[in-house]
Amino acid sequence: MAITASQVKELREMTGAGVMDCKKILVETDGDMEKAVELLKKKGIAKAAKKADRVASEGIVEAYIHGGKYGALVEVNSETDFVSSNEDFKSFVKDVAMHIVAANPKYVKREDVPEAVVEKEKETLKAQAMEEGKPEAIAEKIVEGRLNKFYQEICLLDQPFVKDPDKTVGELLVELIAKIGENIVIRRFVRFERGEGIEKEETNFAEEVMKQVNG
Repeated sequence: MAITASQVKELREMTGAGVMDCKKILVETDGDMEKAVELLKKKGIAKAAKKADRVASEGIVEAYIHGGKYGALVEVNSETDFVSSNEDFKSFVKDVAMHIVAANPKYVKREDVPEAVVEKEKETLKAQAMEEGKPEAIAEKIVEGRLNKFYQEICLLDQPFVKDPDKTVGELLVELIAKIGENIVIRRFVRFERGEGIEKEETNFAEEVMKQVNG
């Protein structure tokens, strides 16, 4: 089947893949756009996995502030300084900083979660399953399933991206690695919330208003 330039353009716009990659995949899939997108995604994951061991020490630190009340700093590393000026890379880092403010993750990836925290969560989930009347063997399986949800709540890479919940932050990272051709690593982040950790004196707002009126 002859592949047209418009098909290549459409696939490239949908995936961000290179022209030659798009043309090759369309030939392989006989012009089936849906199959082509899926195949490109799989190939992208494979490429990203091969790059995972490469050292990424360049990159940028990005900040996002929301309304003066919430803020985040995130460091995202690349292999070369050249990538730091890439618009797709910079846009991704900004989106990650914004996502951190909105979703409030505690860790970058599952491997960062302390073993003690994981074990405590497993115990809690197992106790819940047992209270639901599940046999112990079934409860163990239920724990593994619910543990994934736990990771989605606290791990940045497992969280559904706030601007596109159909994809996780980790999946977006893999897509970017495949598109740029370098290993990219979200190294660390910190999130701020105004007044967080400060003990505040509890006041009755109505009483304060009346004092001002009567004073």
